[in-house]
Amino acid sequence: MKKVGLVKRIRRELRVRALLVALPILSRLPHRAAVRLGAVLGVLAWYAIPRHRRLALRHLAMAFPEKSEDWRRRVGRASFANLGRSALELSVARRIDLLGSVTMAEGSLATLRALHAEGHGVLAFSCHLGNWELLARRVASADLPVATIAREANDPRLTALLDEGRRSTGIESLWRGKAGAIRRIVEHLQAGGVLAALIDQDTEVAAHFVPFFGRPARTPRAPADLVIRYGTRAIFARIHRVAPSVHQVVIDRLEVPEGADADERSRKLTAAATEAIEAAIREHPEEWVWMHERWRKQP
Repeated sequence: MKKVGLVKRIRRELRVRALLVALPILSRLPHRAAVRLGAVLGVLAWYAIPRHRRLALRHLAMAFPEKSEDWRRRVGRASFANLGRSALELSVARRIDLLGSVTMAEGSLATLRALHAEGHGVLAFSCHLGNWELLARRVASADLPVATIAREANDPRLTALLDEGRRSTGIESLWRGKAGAIRRIVEHLQAGGVLAALIDQDTEVAAHFVPFFGRPARTPRAPADLVIRYGTRAIFARIHRVAPSVHQVVIDRLEVPEGADADERSRKLTAAATEAIEAAIREHPEEWVWMHERWRKQP
């Protein structure tokens, strides 16, 4: 077991070093060139990483049993291409014209501004769809105070890169499990800020099991708990590509369930947000992370 752990650590170190060497070169690419190269690298990963390819196909079969094997392969391959596009897009993110490349769907910004103006804070439920990092950056570019709840990367150098990239666009990263993170989350919401939380991953945190593509999925409950406890407003925010280098942000208000049972209200809100996520994925299945083991833990 120790030998396997050592091999994994060596592989991880090599990947991180390769990224740190390549990043200064990639960051000089024009936006469109970065997107094209990222798509190529993503497709290569589809063929080069059989384990993740098999996971993606298995999960697509679970979510879309009515679709053909050929359709699932096309969508799976496209999802890898989208991840590649998104990754290289982030390498040139500082030079992207956010207002021109990331549009807001009609009414989305008005909805967010109206809820923000109420002064109770806004919890943005979101997911790993499209280029989710650009979603937060676009909202922050509208002069709104934005913070994200996030898990630190496996390597502190990658965490530092993510943190620096977000801070450069006015986004505060609140790292889950770090000392003072909970206090800072509450402060941000009580000051009327927008807090983004991606809830479409099976992680080792307090969770509700709610339906996702017809199966129970362990889903973080903390975002809904915050809404219930502090009277925070809730939205569902997502982003998708409308062209290889152009994105659209869509924001809808989520109604907060009423009642005396806080736990049940939290579960219902988590379920409603997850239902909205599923609908968005069904609309753009090629932009979600199908290699993630979303149904790994069961009740």
